Amino acid sequence: MATTDLTNQPTEQKSPRQRIPAAERRDALIDAAVHEFAHGGLHGTPVDRIARRVGVAQPYVFSLFANKRELFLAAVERCFDRVGDLFSRAAAEFDPATAPPDVDLFMALGNAYVEVLDTDRAYLMLQHQAYAACDDEVIRARVRACYAKLVSRVEQLTQAEPERLDEFFRYGMWLNVQAAMGVEDLSAGCEWIQAEQHPAGAEQQPAGAEQQPAGAEQQSAGAQ
Repeated sequence: MATTDLTNQPTEQKSPRQRIPAAERRDALIDAAVHEFAHGGLHGTPVDRIARRVGVAQPYVFSLFANKRELFLAAVERCFDRVGDLFSRAAAEFDPATAPPDVDLFMALGNAYVEVLDTDRAYLMLQHQAYAACDDEVIRARVRACYAKLVSRVEQLTQAEPERLDEFFRYGMWLNVQAAMGVEDLSAGCEWIQAEQHPAGAEQQPAGAEQQPAGAEQQSAGAQ
């Protein structure tokens, strides 16, 4: 009976699964958390959803972050750091010699920020979620620190006085609300606000005219 010699047969070897370093996994989880928390907020976003986005099990997330709040704060800090880095790049690229006459450094920073608001909505919405979560004392303290750090960064880049910094950040908050609602203007007299105040087809009462209560007209006629 013929036998088959298997000693010299090539064997198929499976390549070992490449292990991703914990630092890379952590970075990927923070990036996933930015996008998930931006939509669901702190309380409305399951950690399991963030884990699935990266392809890991939920228990692994908690081997890298103490709890859900710490993952949320890591995402918030990345959001603020990205804005700070954006301002630094815009300042480095700004050249007053070649800039248009009406564009100063603050405007260059603002233009760079507006571009990010248009192209990466997750970072915008996560800012709003961060402020909304400030009922939590730990989150409030960390968000305050992030905001103060951003103010310091702009102060160092511009060497501006506090009044000018205040004006810049007030306008930034205006831009945040404007972008969140998907409008181009928040002025009281702008077209969309006027349209909301006076919907098409609705009767508009002349300015200063007072509406009479029901029956007042009949009482007035009977008094004559």
